[in-house]
Amino acid sequence: MQEAYAAIDYDTIILLFGMMIVVANLRLSGFFTLVSAGVVRHTHRPLALLCAICVVSGAFSAFFVNDTMCLVLTPLVLEVTTRLRRNPVPYLLAVAMSANIGSVATITGNPQNMMIGSFSGIPYRAFAAALAPVAAVCLAVVAILIVAIYGREFREEPPLEPESRPVRVNRTLMAKSLAVSAAMVALFFAGWPVPKVAVVAGALLLITRRVKPEKVYREIDWSLLVLFIGLFIVVAGVEKTGLSAGLLAAGSRFHLERTGVLTAFAALLSNVVSNVPAVLVFKPLIPHLADPRHAWLTLAMSSTLAGNLTILGSVANLIVVERARREVRIGFREYAKVGIPLTVATLAIGAAMLG
Repeated sequence: MQEAYAAIDYDTIILLFGMMIVVANLRLSGFFTLVSAGVVRHTHRPLALLCAICVVSGAFSAFFVNDTMCLVLTPLVLEVTTRLRRNPVPYLLAVAMSANIGSVATITGNPQNMMIGSFSGIPYRAFAAALAPVAAVCLAVVAILIVAIYGREFREEPPLEPESRPVRVNRTLMAKSLAVSAAMVALFFAGWPVPKVAVVAGALLLITRRVKPEKVYREIDWSLLVLFIGLFIVVAGVEKTGLSAGLLAAGSRFHLERTGVLTAFAALLSNVVSNVPAVLVFKPLIPHLADPRHAWLTLAMSSTLAGNLTILGSVANLIVVERARREVRIGFREYAKVGIPLTVATLAIGAAMLG
């Protein structure tokens, strides 16, 4: 049991928990809905609407976890496209795929990046400097591919006239949440310990009379925290077997120190066992490669971008598909006709930019 306790990376758990509290407060205040609705209201062409969705989904996912933006944007995009009598599928695909790509940019973009940030010790600012440009270029690729594949939707471009509907917000909670979030991100970039900053930010937001802590706790994904704890223990057990030595031998044989090779292997494994377990499988191997820092960044890029390959590639995809199911069905084939070329293109771009 002592070895099991020691196997848990508490920095990752604390970081994930703190970010969940911050994001929960922003959601409960109505901030994400207010911003998203404002952007949608000011776009008057289908192409402009698509680009706005890509930017909003990608930018917010970089700092506040990609799954959150999918939860917020999916019903809003559905409502707007239904009211305007547009095909909702390309816009919903943009939500999911942009959220995955935007989350590449920082340590706090998704759970696997949080783990990599903890394992590697790469500063937040250095991580963002390396991967934010990759995310920005790949977001443009999302819009280009969707326009190319759903050309008719964007060639027929009558002006859009979305109705202005009031959004319920808690202004006091929003002001506090935004102030704490801004300070948190600033401290991340200033080089403060990311888990400590996140959990202190979460603690500050729990000290309020506006929202009961129980309401915030209901927004926490407790099962995900337990899953991470279990995965850490399982991987520690695997490291005690001969599998680790086998992985090291395989890494040497296939030259995983090369960016393209590691990208391909990580993307493949991420679609077989999902991206978080894939990162844990590579954990004992990466420190033994020629340039561990570069390898960790490559792993973060490839394991995240690989999530766009199929519907099952990431939780963000499943959230969009399930929340939209009552209005529109997005099948494997419908998703794959954008997801497969997008994943191949973005992985190639990411590998080329990281060199």
